[in-house]
Amino acid sequence: MHKNVKNLLNIKSKVKQKLNEKSSFSLPEIIAVSKTFDMNHISPLIEYGHKHFGENKVQEAVEKWSEIKNSNKDLKLHLIGKLQTNKVKFAVKIFDYIHSLDNEKLAQKISKFQSESGLNTKIFIQVNIGNEDQKFGINEKNLLEFYKYCKDLNLNIIGLMCIPPFDKKSEIFFKKMLILRDNVNVKHLSMGMSSDFLSAIEYQSTFLRIGSEIFGKRS
Repeated sequence: MHKNVKNLLNIKSKVKQKLNEKSSFSLPEIIAVSKTFDMNHISPLIEYGHKHFGENKVQEAVEKWSEIKNSNKDLKLHLIGKLQTNKVKFAVKIFDYIHSLDNEKLAQKISKFQSESGLNTKIFIQVNIGNEDQKFGINEKNLLEFYKYCKDLNLNIIGLMCIPPFDKKSEIFFKKMLILRDNVNVKHLSMGMSSDFLSAIEYQSTFLRIGSEIFGKRS
């Protein structure tokens, strides 16, 4: 068995153990964050049957995934990095999920290209939950208004995404996100990475974005 598949199975085991401790049966999707890794690292996971993969850059995703997605319709590709408005047309075509919607101009662009293409990308609103100047995302005070704006554009908003501050305990921000999810009344939370995915499960994350714990450290 390939080491990346072993790593994935180890993560799944930890997730199930955590869910058992909480008497919860809502198994989150594990997004294998494959950014910068080539298909030699990714293929064993696809062959094993894993379906959800994450990329940071649109161009990298188009080059890596276009051919294999055409031949494997079960694969689901997630954009977890910043989306520039000039890349929206390509992103909507290749990605099944966008986790980083964070401004009105981007929402307008996505709505326009979805209308033209007939596609219906599943979208998360990125929340700047730590109110950090260097990070993208909607301020939580503006979230409900922005959500309503997106719904008026007929965007398929399925949840909220966050990246907590690296120098503070993630649990503080995961708890805030759970409250925001209920206030906005969406189903999903995209939160939890290699360092804190077990904590994210405590606060009902439904999509975990895990890279290094599966693929190893990036060079």
